[in-house]
Amino acid sequence: MNRLGLGKKAMIAVMGITLLGSPSLGSSVSATAIKPELSMILDDVPLTLGVKPMLKNNVTLVPFRALANTLGIAVTWEAKTKTIYAQGLVDGVIRNVVLRVGQKTASVDGKTVDLTAAPMVVNNQTLIPLSFFGTQFGAKVSWSKDTNIITIVSPKKAMHLRAFYALGSFGQRARISSMDSVAFGWTRINEKGELTLEGADYYWPEAAGEVTPEALVQDSSAQGAKPYLMVYSVDGKGELTKMLSDETLRNTSIDHIVRLAEDTRFDGVLLDFEGLGLWLDPLGQQKLLNDYVQVLDAKLEAKGVKLSLAVPPPNSNYKGYDYKTLATYADDLVIMAYDYNPKGTPDHTPEPNTKVEEAIQMMVTAGIPAEKIILGISLWNETTETVDDKLGLAKRYGLKGASFWRLTFYGNDFANAIDRVVEKVGE
Repeated sequence: MNRLGLGKKAMIAVMGITLLGSPSLGSSVSATAIKPELSMILDDVPLTLGVKPMLKNNVTLVPFRALANTLGIAVTWEAKTKTIYAQGLVDGVIRNVVLRVGQKTASVDGKTVDLTAAPMVVNNQTLIPLSFFGTQFGAKVSWSKDTNIITIVSPKKAMHLRAFYALGSFGQRARISSMDSVAFGWTRINEKGELTLEGADYYWPEAAGEVTPEALVQDSSAQGAKPYLMVYSVDGKGELTKMLSDETLRNTSIDHIVRLAEDTRFDGVLLDFEGLGLWLDPLGQQKLLNDYVQVLDAKLEAKGVKLSLAVPPPNSNYKGYDYKTLATYADDLVIMAYDYNPKGTPDHTPEPNTKVEEAIQMMVTAGIPAEKIILGISLWNETTETVDDKLGLAKRYGLKGASFWRLTFYGNDFANAIDRVVEKVGE
């Protein structure tokens, strides 16, 4: 969604107008006679593939392999017989599809199905009827004659869902059961470089009647949402660099984190170390963090505790993060793909999809496995009409899942919008 807050229908209309263009002054052809190029939108975000879709004999044809990859459909090509074998999950059941170039029938789970047009090869990619793709793989598809835009809504998908339980989230604790993991933000590294449970923003909360913080952690686990101890720090005054650079402070904080996670029965630790590489040498900052994470991971692993890292996106100004190395130690990386909008932008302005997608692409290109990436989504910035855009991008690139900052904002409106497109894995 763009920063001006246009709705989805308005966005599509604007795209149509932009693509329409204007005729030259000397042309006698009216603007209404000019047809925009055929284009695609997947889960409300434009999709560009190697071969453009085409309209032939009133049948919309789309590049199968490229589109299938965005929906997690496995595709195999047999050159000798010009046959495509595809396999994907539809409503939790494996579906097997066989298509042959030039034939107007396909095999779906062993049964013959008629096609509105035979698959054809264009620039080494096979195009198939859009309607068949949608019907067989659970996607909702449509084509607008006026805008010449193909709209595809991917089927609901199970992915790892994580919520951040910050102070003030107590009223939404019932939502924990819809998550796969919950990161409890109750600790931080203070200005002395020490782990603390006290402070103005991140601290161990008081009990609410009979409900204690420890009980919340245990209840989270009982509901199938693995509890993570979130440890926050920011390098605003150099306190994070101070801790990472000092061997005594570094080892003391690691020991305290491991002990606290074990004593309070957390399944994992989530480090949210922010602000590295903005002013100081990026490579030096990367090494400091890499060394710290390596030691912490080894000690947590010995206790059977997982490690996750919340990191700024690679297209931010913070360059003190060696994503590829960090991914070798951590079980997953939460990419905080938000706060792209400039200062002064009104609250609740959705993050630009182009920047979020760029961050994901940079992570994948850098060699981080998609199954280790969790897309961070700020519910404070998004709306119920735009949160599915970001979830659609997580599905498009086959990411491990999505996380939500924060549970405080996870009311019925967001819950309904999110539940329509994704669900917990339930591992």
